[in-house]
Amino acid sequence: MTIRTIQTAAIPGQKPGTSGLRKKTAVFMGHHYLENFIQAIFDSVGAKGKTFVLGGDGRYFNAEAAQVILRMAAANGAARVIVGQGALLSTPAASHLIRRHQTDGGIIMSASHNPGGPTEDFGVKFNMPNGGPAPEAVTEDMYIRTTQMTQYQIVDAQDVPLDKLGLDDLAGMVVEVVDPVADYAVLMEQLFDFAAIRAMFAGGFRMRMDSMCAITGPYAVEILEKRLGAPAGTVINGTPLPDFGGLHPDPNPTWAKPLMDEMFSQSAPDFGAASDGDGDRNMVVGRGIYVSPSDSLAVLAANAHLAPGYRGGLKGVARSMPTSAAVDRVAKALGIGHYETPTGWKFFGNLLDAGLATLCGEESFGTGSDHVREKDGLWAILLWLNILAVRKQSVAEILAEHFAKFGRNYYSRHDFDAIETAKADAMMAALRGRLADLPGTRLEGMEIVAADDFSYADPVDGSISTAQGVRVMFKGGSRFVMRLSGTGTEGATLRLYLERFVAGPGDLDHDPQDALAPIIRAAHVLAGIEAFTGRLRPDVVT
Repeated sequence: MTIRTIQTAAIPGQKPGTSGLRKKTAVFMGHHYLENFIQAIFDSVGAKGKTFVLGGDGRYFNAEAAQVILRMAAANGAARVIVGQGALLSTPAASHLIRRHQTDGGIIMSASHNPGGPTEDFGVKFNMPNGGPAPEAVTEDMYIRTTQMTQYQIVDAQDVPLDKLGLDDLAGMVVEVVDPVADYAVLMEQLFDFAAIRAMFAGGFRMRMDSMCAITGPYAVEILEKRLGAPAGTVINGTPLPDFGGLHPDPNPTWAKPLMDEMFSQSAPDFGAASDGDGDRNMVVGRGIYVSPSDSLAVLAANAHLAPGYRGGLKGVARSMPTSAAVDRVAKALGIGHYETPTGWKFFGNLLDAGLATLCGEESFGTGSDHVREKDGLWAILLWLNILAVRKQSVAEILAEHFAKFGRNYYSRHDFDAIETAKADAMMAALRGRLADLPGTRLEGMEIVAADDFSYADPVDGSISTAQGVRVMFKGGSRFVMRLSGTGTEGATLRLYLERFVAGPGDLDHDPQDALAPIIRAAHVLAGIEAFTGRLRPDVVT
């Protein structure tokens, strides 16, 4: 085996965020593109003598990219790479391996909840030694290096047999192929009351888990069916496929419609759940009732003590700014801290590392705790199962009691996808220019009491994050939030978040879209969504 130095021109991509660099698969497969970015990672964080974790969600190009990354790691002097069998690892499982083995970080191949396939999306991101996404200073350095790249290092060697567990040698670098599920499953057994959940299934409890032909499938089958005794077939779409079986692996009522239809049918099981492409998101549904991510976070915080791993109580909770304030009232009742952060798991990571928070979540179907430094879809589903097993109530009964105690935040997110970037930017700039004049304005019978562009002072590292999303708050606790998201690969995605607080239990059957109708109309009028974008209706409603 020889190490080759390949000359390459700079191939700058978009700046990678905490979700990594995402592009169309064909772009990553292009001449030197993947190699350029991987070399930038190794040049930025250093590789000589270090140990890394490697794995991905199994989407198209996953296996081929893993071999390139291994050969480049060896050429750059890495001592060891721990890789999931078949180059597979869910994002939370990768985070756990980084932390358990105290490695120098990890490379995760995924475009999260985006579709996969030769014409769809691929992505790569680097996670730090704490198991969490690289901070902005690191990703900025990686980006700068891609613009200055002149060469990369790679070993000229045959592919490593990643389907076989055990050790291999690649130009002096140890490649350790591990079971992608085993360590994660053991961690879940330590956190949750498997005996109680097992007894619940033995008593006839029925569940449907839709893994959306993505990475969570093997984890769900091993834990739910094999270790907890759920009947075979509880997990559907459980085999990861390069194109996710043509599905859009985003666990929300739009893309997981077959699950929603089943859960609202006459033969619905007791509990339904879904996870996304790389396993870090979750959707929870009861028989005949959908649980919004914001409500799920609040219920989990109020009941976490029922699971062995959280029996001692929570240190604090954190939510992203667009997520509803439901969990804040739980935190106040528990007498613990609560934090409102910008969108991005790195902000939660700082709070978790500092011991200021135990549970955290975001409205985009991401929930997690201090067991790893990523959101974790299957973890959230297991915590729900633990709560159901101990309380011996249905999802609807638990929600009804929760709303009666804490009140209800009707909540929804409207996504307008693939908007021309210039038009989206112009709309946001116009809205920001009016914020100072909005307080005191009345719309739809509601008075605006505050409006701002959210900024955040990190209590751990002192960093300041500005322009994190426009907030318009109405008297009584209602509000809407608008921000542009970069998680897609085409144009801009406008996300409109809508929230209305109602004291008392409310009506579980009340459609949130009806409850939020005045907020929706006010947001469209104030922002001029149709005038700027030509859109009147969102592409996705969650």
